Amino acid sequence: MNFMSNIEAFFDYVEKLSGELFSGEDKVLIETHMAPRRFRKRQYFLQEGDVCKYTGFVLKGSAKTFVVDEQGNEHILKLSLENWWLADFESFYQLTPSRYNIEALEDLEVLQITNAQVEEFLKFIPAFSTMMEVIKQNNAIANQKRMQSAISHMAEERFSQLVSEYPHFLIRFSQNVIASYLGLSPETVSRLRKKLNKR
Repeated sequence: MNFMSNIEAFFDYVEKLSGELFSGEDKVLIETHMAPRRFRKRQYFLQEGDVCKYTGFVLKGSAKTFVVDEQGNEHILKLSLENWWLADFESFYQLTPSRYNIEALEDLEVLQITNAQVEEFLKFIPAFSTMMEVIKQNNAIANQKRMQSAISHMAEERFSQLVSEYPHFLIRFSQNVIASYLGLSPETVSRLRKKLNKR
């Protein structure tokens, strides 16, 4: 995809999510500020300790947001695919060192913008502002569900919820990645996948 088709894909995404249309001036402002960037598989979009200077809209590929504990174990907090955003938003908005890593799981193509550019879009582009409000609401609901699931659901319930809400995860992500995301062992995920396939 070239830059113009990438931008058009982004325009379609925002207009569908916000229910609002861009003006010609809106599109020119976005085209001027959003920059395409490519990351190879296993390359970092963000590393722990760095300030998150950009948020990236995923055009192609996937990524994981994770932390590493004192024993060196990796814990995946978020998985991202096409039409999702990459960032540690605490670091992005407060300009503080990030506690997280964001790494490409596949070759990754994003459109990225800075904090200052996001603020400009929010101020001058109604469709972008509405989209961000929708994303905040969706993220709040998703995070609440994820916390409840981690606290109160057994392994099979957590896996079933993932299959129900994000069935494409089973196709795009490895067993080990899904296990880390759910806080389960790879062996448990393997058993649950086999059980699912027998149904």
